[in-house]
Amino acid sequence: MRKGLSLFGRLLTVFLAVILCSVSVLFFVTYINIRDNYVQNRMNALKGQARDMAYLASRLNSDTLSRALGRTSTTEQYMKWKADRVYKEYNAYIIVVERSGAQRTYYNESTLADESLQYLPSQEEIASYLTRVMQGEEIVLQTASARGPLFTVIVPWTQENILTNQQTVLGLVMIQTAAQTVHAAYRGLAWQMAVVAVGMFLITALIVFFLTRQLTRPLTAMADAAGSMARGDFAARAPEGGSREIKELAGAFNQMAAQLSTLEQSRREFVANVSHELRSPITSIQGFAQGMLDGTIPQENHEQYLQVVVDETHRLSKLINNLLNLSRMESEDTSLAYSDFDVNELARRVIISRVAQLEEKNLELDADFEEDACFVHADSDQIQQVIINLLDNAIKYTPENGKITLRSRQEKDIVYFRVKDNGIGILPEDSLHIFDRFYKADKAHTVGKGTGLGLAICKRIMEKHGQSIRLISGEGGAEFEITLAAGKPAAGNNHNPGAGKD
Repeated sequence: MRKGLSLFGRLLTVFLAVILCSVSVLFFVTYINIRDNYVQNRMNALKGQARDMAYLASRLNSDTLSRALGRTSTTEQYMKWKADRVYKEYNAYIIVVERSGAQRTYYNESTLADESLQYLPSQEEIASYLTRVMQGEEIVLQTASARGPLFTVIVPWTQENILTNQQTVLGLVMIQTAAQTVHAAYRGLAWQMAVVAVGMFLITALIVFFLTRQLTRPLTAMADAAGSMARGDFAARAPEGGSREIKELAGAFNQMAAQLSTLEQSRREFVANVSHELRSPITSIQGFAQGMLDGTIPQENHEQYLQVVVDETHRLSKLINNLLNLSRMESEDTSLAYSDFDVNELARRVIISRVAQLEEKNLELDADFEEDACFVHADSDQIQQVIINLLDNAIKYTPENGKITLRSRQEKDIVYFRVKDNGIGILPEDSLHIFDRFYKADKAHTVGKGTGLGLAICKRIMEKHGQSIRLISGEGGAEFEITLAAGKPAAGNNHNPGAGKD
């Protein structure tokens, strides 16, 4: 069976993908903005050079003396020098066009040798440019040529008319450069940006790697602990480290593991106890029945041993009933038949049913009831089961000639009912688990006296009622207290615990 990526792998993949996309988008957006700004600045710089050449061109007509002597004027010499500087700095050449269409192209020998710059505009293009420039427009455009795209900057060449005191457009100044010349200037910057972007990605990826590992390590350890628990190792625990949420999760997991460990231990003890409790009566029944069948037990003793068999079947029946009661109380579908009844009267009936056991151990029983009638609102059958279990435990663990006290008190809307004995008591370490299912506090003292279900059944019954049962600390013996909601006496049924039952 193929295994997918681990949580660490999935998180790391997602984080790295997000970081890669973010860095890539940031790189391309920054690169495009820098490229556009650089091209715009380059064109503005060329436009400034074109304006300077236009100003120089307007001064050519004033150099009449130099032209009369057949010499090159100072202005024209300066224009050639500037054209050479523009070529060296911008790798561009300059064309000056008069209104008549006459052109002067300024470049040096190195310009002529550069075939990539040997694209001169046609007469039709010059005418269209002149038409736009005559209206005072400055033109910046990108044109195509046989040898690649060109960037072109065109500005008007003007001269002031002395008579009208106005600027007259005499022609245009054009500066052209190959696009690849402009692009080459920022390509190096693109590589630098790419190196920075890759470095940012690697550093961020390294940080994310360690953060993701730190985040998933406790979860991985928790998953390993859960796997160990699934294989039966309930001692496995998760390390409580990492963020606050992870610590809380690990703490809850360890608490659950501890509870499962306790429950598993209780289950094992329960299986051992039930096995012992079942094996003992079954062995007795089988042995006595076999002895009577094969004649080992004389005929005159059959009645005696049949009584033992009956007692053992009663013991089995009680064990099974306890298991069924616990199972029934654990069911969420179990409903309670509420009624108002006298809990004192109910307790007296339970006492009467246990007279034989009390007399057998010569136990003194004190019914310390606050009033003759103390009505509560509950399920009488279930509360009777609670009182029976508590009284049976008191009888079981109270030595001969001991004393058992039953007490009831009402405070406002709550009735408190207690069962106290002066028996062997409950050890402090056992008091924490006394209401756990299958737990036997007396396992080291009275083996075989029960299965540890009675108090668990009592607690579940009280929880179903929304009430409580607790062990009261004290010296000598054990004392249990249950709470019940106070009820109202039913007319004509003041001493019937089942009166008014739904």
